[in-house]
Amino acid sequence: MRGSPCAGLRGCQRSSTAGLRERTVRYGLLCHAYRTCTHFVFECYGAMWNRTYFFAKKDIKIISRGGFFMKKIVAAFLFLMICTGALLGCGGSEKKKEAQNNKVKELKIALSPYQDAETIKTAVGPLSSLLQAKLKEKGFNVGKVTMTVGTSYSAAGEALSAGSADAGFLSGATYVLFDKETDVLLTALRQGISKDTVDLKIWNNGEPEKFNDNLVQYYRSALVAGPSAGGKALLEKVKKGEKPAWEELNALKWTVMSPASASGYLYPSLYLKKEYGKTLADLAHVVQAESYTTSMARLASGPADIAVAFSHVRIRNEKIWQTKLGGTDTIWKQTGIIGVTDKIYNDTVCVSKGSKIMKNEKFRKAFGEALIETAKTKEGLDALKILGHKGYDWADAKNYDDERRVQRELKGK
Repeated sequence: MRGSPCAGLRGCQRSSTAGLRERTVRYGLLCHAYRTCTHFVFECYGAMWNRTYFFAKKDIKIISRGGFFMKKIVAAFLFLMICTGALLGCGGSEKKKEAQNNKVKELKIALSPYQDAETIKTAVGPLSSLLQAKLKEKGFNVGKVTMTVGTSYSAAGEALSAGSADAGFLSGATYVLFDKETDVLLTALRQGISKDTVDLKIWNNGEPEKFNDNLVQYYRSALVAGPSAGGKALLEKVKKGEKPAWEELNALKWTVMSPASASGYLYPSLYLKKEYGKTLADLAHVVQAESYTTSMARLASGPADIAVAFSHVRIRNEKIWQTKLGGTDTIWKQTGIIGVTDKIYNDTVCVSKGSKIMKNEKFRKAFGEALIETAKTKEGLDALKILGHKGYDWADAKNYDDERRVQRELKGK
């Protein structure tokens, strides 16, 4: 065989008989050394180390008769065997370490109060097992996924800020408030609605809003007038194309969300600042609600005249307006829109900078991929329906610069 230690035997045919005999013995010993060391390497991986060592040592003594050259070859093979064993040992340690890093005892997720806590927890419940399954496919074994609903939008952000939650579903405004302690990972995709304008005549044309098939990266906030006497009077004025005076707005009772909510506080405040030079904080009668469900219930039953919420809030509450919220007729007949804001970037999925597991870049990436892929399944979409999310895409922090501008303007009012 070409390249074999025995290949040089062909050249011996032209040598003298004595030279031929000497070279034959030498190359024979070399071949023997090759076979012996190969045998030694394989046997080292067995359980019979002592026995293997005995025979190898015996063979080495025989080989040593072949001279110094033979000893060098054997030493080289032994060194190779030792290095191979060491590398395999290190590889095993690395794999063991990686396996430990891929085990997550608990993944804690905070949810903003898009609706009341029990409704949200029940709806998103299946998301826990779906995420576990997806993360397992990506090599991460998560013991359990715990989801909690914040008492306010700020509370959800504070959970990530403190590191008591690893990830959270936050509004863009909440993310901006806590962007020093959180990283934005994903941006939610929403289903578009049939009315996407600031023209109040279109909003009050008598035709109910409907979802369409478009997936959009933004939404709007609306100022919704309820069935109270004050709400009806103000709505009639708007339908005539008249602009209400600040004194009229200030005399009414408003239900709002926490100051961290984009559609429930920040953008409505910016709208009022543009129109009147004042914000929600300047109104005389404002009550903060813990969820949009509570806010719409106050609007339906009378304690509130005006509610501020995301522009598709009437679609969301159409079915329960009369059965649970206290309405006496359909939501389309008892409410109207007196103001609509500019576009608002969609909700986010953020991760805590203080979370130990989210410092693992591989896990962070796997978590994002798991949510994106889960949202493409029927089971995933059903679980996310309560949040109004139809999918996710990788986020860019720069997309929320407008949100930062809104907050700066409001702080500097």
